[in-house]
This record gives sequence, structure tokens and C-alpha cells, in this order.
Amino acid sequence: MHTRILPAAALLSFGALSAAGAQSARPRAPTTTSHGAHVTTRASGTFEVKLVPQPADAYADGAALGRMTIDKQFQGDLQATSKGQMLTGMSPVKGSAGYVAVERVSGTLGGRRGTFVLQHSGTMTRGAPTLTVTVVPDTGTDELVGLTGTMTIDVTGGRHAYVFEYTLPTTP
Repeated sequence: MHTRILPAAALLSFGALSAAGAQSARPRAPTTTSHGAHVTTRASGTFEVKLVPQPADAYADGAALGRMTIDKQFQGDLQATSKGQMLTGMSPVKGSAGYVAVERVSGTLGGRRGTFVLQHSGTMTRGAPTLTVTVVPDTGTDELVGLTGTMTIDVTGGRHAYVFEYTLPTTP
């Protein structure tokens, strides 16, 4: 049973390529826009990620289909850790692949403590990527109840950065 590590490297490039032409994920001061009882904020920072391929089995052969665990440490406007799982699908065509992942984030966002779940959906068609990372509705807890938002990821020179556009009620 061979677990293929290449999908992780290929799939991590989704972030680097999908951020091309998008906003820079370089850390900067958060910006805030008020919309009645909600505040939209742009948070940014960096993160370290550890992907661990899981053994091949009857559901994930490690070649065309793979499975990995995710451990992240976020720095910047989001001070948090996350744990999750990723499923990958590889094509025999170079540069074509897909992944889905779900991770539970726990920590502090803009000074407010709690947890929430992020859902990833990425595809790459012959090197052309698309990536969506979204807060799963109604997963915010504690001071993050009501959290909504999307995150972009940029991987440049081995450094992982994020920009998180999110909305929270003005009163926790």
C-alpha cells in the first residue's frame, strides 16, 4: 500500500496559483466596514501547515484518491490552530487534480475567541486553479457566533499566507 505524497505538493500550489491576480495576502492592519448590526473585516497573516498522508485503503488507494490529515498554526489577525481532513483526487493528466477539505479552527479572530469550521474546494485543470475556502454556516461558537466569510490562500516561496474577509455581529 503506497501513499502518494505528490498530491499534497500539487494541491498546495492551488493557493499560490489562485491568489495570482487576487489581493496580496501580506499581513496588514485589519480593515473594517460596518453594515448595520454586522461588521465586515479583512484579516491577514501567515500560517504553518502539516499535511500527513493517511494509509491507502479500499476507499483511498493513495494514487488516484488520497486522504490526509491537516494541522495548522495561524499567526496574524487570526491567532489559532486547526485540525482537519483532506480528500484528494488526482488525474493522469499533468496539472489536473481536485481536493476537498474541512478543518475546525480554534483561537482568536480580531480579539474574539471561539471556533469555526472552514470548508475547502479546489480544482486544477492542466495547471489552471480554482480554490474556494468558506466558513461553514452557523459553525461559529462563543464570541464567533454568527461568523461568515471567505479566505484566500497564497503560497509563495514555501511561505503560506491568508486573507480572510469575514463578517461578525457587532455584539458578541
